[in-house]
Amino acid sequence: MGLGVLSKVGHNEQVEVTTPVIMTWDNGKSRMVGYFRALNTYTIPDRYPIPRIHETLRERSQAKFITAMDSLKGSHQNFLTDNAK
Repeated sequence: MGLGVLSKVGHNEQVEVTTPVIMTWDNGKSRMVGYFRALNTYTIPDRYPIPRIHETLRERSQAKFITAMDSLKGSHQNFLTDNAK
């Protein structure tokens, strides 16, 4: 709280993002919930796009060898014998 990152929120006080609420279920278990959709405006999403097919085909066209094993599992997941290395 000394850094100004966290601040105390009073009962029934409206905040900019959301106020967490403790929910208690019939079985006695409780969990903290909140409506965090407004928080998305402050976060930078991680992007891991699917490679474009034409880029992938262009890269593969430069390959000396292409095997079915490469497209199914990737060579890093297969064990090679000493003779194959």
